Amino acid sequence: MSLSIRNQLPGTVTAVATGEVMATVKVRLGSGLEITSAITLDSVKDLGIAEGSRVRALVKSTEVALATGPVAGLSIRNQIPGTVVEVATGGAMAGVKVAVEGGELTAAITADAVADLGLVTGSTVVALIKSTEVSLATV
Repeated sequence: MSLSIRNQLPGTVTAVATGEVMATVKVRLGSGLEITSAITLDSVKDLGIAEGSRVRALVKSTEVALATGPVAGLSIRNQIPGTVVEVATGGAMAGVKVAVEGGELTAAITADAVADLGLVTGSTVVALIKSTEVSLATV
């Protein structure tokens, strides 16, 4: 299956916490960084996700926010440090490619945000991704 989702990070499930409807799944990426995905309990069962499962974490570029440093006091669990490797700015929107340990993330943000944050190649950033926006695919 081919997907339009460019952000695909391979990893291994380290923990699954289940509730009545939803589950949180912790995934250790190749770099050792751990991210969290919140998916339905049905998805956990249908995909056979358990500790040790190999998965890909999938995130649409429109769901990746960028900050110029770590953000405290925020409910967003996934804060991934990286370095800007490319900025492609259009009239209203921009695509920002960020090198992170073990891969690359693309963020689709406004051109105004790029300007306000002063993002250029080499800028240090933190990619912010809500756990509810991280989908999982089994490998």
